Amino acid sequence: MTTVVLADDEALLRKALASLLPLEGDITVLAEAHDGDTAIEATLRHQPDVLVIDLEMPGVDGLGAVSAIRRVRPDQVILMLTRHARPGVLRKALRLGVQGFVSKSAEPAHITSVIGTLHGGKRWIDPDVSALAVVDDCPLTDREVDVLRVTGDGYSVAEIARRLHLAEGTVRNYLSNAMQKTQTRTRHEAARYAREHDWL
Repeated sequence: MTTVVLADDEALLRKALASLLPLEGDITVLAEAHDGDTAIEATLRHQPDVLVIDLEMPGVDGLGAVSAIRRVRPDQVILMLTRHARPGVLRKALRLGVQGFVSKSAEPAHITSVIGTLHGGKRWIDPDVSALAVVDDCPLTDREVDVLRVTGDGYSVAEIARRLHLAEGTVRNYLSNAMQKTQTRTRHEAARYAREHDWL
């Protein structure tokens, strides 16, 4: 029996997976989470064999949740669901130790199979996801990507600094560099440009 916590802000998909995964394999869903904060809390409380988490969620996103969970449970097995697998994001997730990536459009039977693979100590990256991971034309540094991603959520410089544990001046420097590299006039334009080019 493999225990799982499911984290996805799309209620329909999350509920469908919670119903279908136990039918496809020897899986018990311990809890569901609708955002990053709830995913962190549920994972630390239930300590599942595998956390199945969406990359893009409101508030704390999938990467932020994984980072927080890793600090407390460094060996937590994680399967990340993604619809838009951006190269920079994939590389960051790999550095955080995410063991598996599956497209959100995958069949429940495939997701169940991958959960079993990860629980068995192996890794899995869907071919269409891994192909994107090796394509990289992004001129931004990881930190510039981080500040633009949080900028895209509409936060102020002070709030970005707080969320990323950086000084406000450092955040302004990263934003200035990102604006130069994207040849945009505002941080919001830079964030939009980076998102349109699949850098975030």
